[in-house]
Amino acid sequence: MFESLSQKFSNLLRSLSGKSKISEKNISDAMEVIKTALIDADVNLRVVRRFINQTAEEAKGEKVLNAVDPGQQFVKIVYDKMVSLLGGEGSQNLELKGPDVTSVILMMGLQGSGKTTTAAKLALKLSRQGRRVMLAACDLVRPAAVLQLQILADQVKVPLYSEEGAKDPVKVARNALEKARKGQYDTLIVDTSGRMHLDDQLMAEIVNIASAIKPEEKLFVSDAMTGQNAVIIAQEFEQKVGITGVVLSKFDSDTRGGAAMSIMGVVGKPVKFIGVGEKMEDLEIFYPDRIASRILGMGDVVSLVEKAQETFDQEKALKLQEKMAKSAFDLGDYLEQLESMTKMGGIEKLAQMLPGGASISEDDIDKKELLQEKAIIQSMTFSERKNSYIIGPARRKRIAKGSGTNLSDVSRLLKKFEKLRLQMKKIAKNKKYQAALLQQMGVKPE
Repeated sequence: MFESLSQKFSNLLRSLSGKSKISEKNISDAMEVIKTALIDADVNLRVVRRFINQTAEEAKGEKVLNAVDPGQQFVKIVYDKMVSLLGGEGSQNLELKGPDVTSVILMMGLQGSGKTTTAAKLALKLSRQGRRVMLAACDLVRPAAVLQLQILADQVKVPLYSEEGAKDPVKVARNALEKARKGQYDTLIVDTSGRMHLDDQLMAEIVNIASAIKPEEKLFVSDAMTGQNAVIIAQEFEQKVGITGVVLSKFDSDTRGGAAMSIMGVVGKPVKFIGVGEKMEDLEIFYPDRIASRILGMGDVVSLVEKAQETFDQEKALKLQEKMAKSAFDLGDYLEQLESMTKMGGIEKLAQMLPGGASISEDDIDKKELLQEKAIIQSMTFSERKNSYIIGPARRKRIAKGSGTNLSDVSRLLKKFEKLRLQMKKIAKNKKYQAALLQQMGVKPE
């Protein structure tokens, strides 16, 4: 996401951040580059002008021109304005009631926006936060919409309220709320029908549902890849129904980012969640400060650590610490780390969260080699994984055949692993570094 934009921003800011002096001309030239980059990213023109004017005005003040480190000061101003453009701090919070009352979340959007899938993803996220969630199937227009939501509800282990043969979505929504209250569910997520385009019938239906169930949150779901169209449609929903926040689906495929950077400025409503993949777990909170860091090429280490904490088992991490200390790290442990990386979203997603990660393209990441390494280790016996020194020519030949690779691939992996094991020995001797590494995984070393 934001690959092109991030590369332009990070190149520009890198050239300015080291300057001991900055002139008004430097700032004007930089703002011209930023303006072109934002327009190329399909950001709303009115939003671009406002961003450029406010940033330039502050950057040309005494605070930057006479600062001890004007380059860093300029970068900070651009970062602060970018956070504000994306929604500011605290804008992503859902306004839900306490556990003794049923809070209602109304999902709305056009057909094909990913609304039904997003409803299930949100149900999973909230249930993992300790809320008792129920889904309601009120899309009675699209064929098999209720069946799709039932399958997804079963997948995320959340109950679904639906009425077979129902014709009135308002009645279904009202009955679902009554059922949720009786069952002491503290959250009801209502999926509604979409249309291929905006029409009065669609709006009237959603207005009537909203009036009947009085939702705490009215979330507009849009495909991030539609760019400026997402902003225009969001405006319509805001005027007719009123929205409290936006969810951008397929955000991982949105290389430009125009919708995310325009909605707050045009509609006045924040992006609260982003869909970053096809799995049910792939719904992330939209943190403006973290996204701003990614856009400016500063990385997003906080999200990276959070992903690590979700993925790494604390007990396994402590065992890994012991193995590192005893220099007993083996190929089986290496395979586990490769699989953990896959669970965290793959090396491409992790690279984007690192400072300067925007400059890392898919071509720079040899995914084929990683898959080969997994196949090679999986073709080994447990004793070979435990002790790589026993893997002689005959064993290498068998492993290569079993993994669909060749002898040079197997030899390359074994050499790479030996280098890694030497690094592990160094880490084992450096207790301070080891403790910091485990702390990032959410483990408190004993």
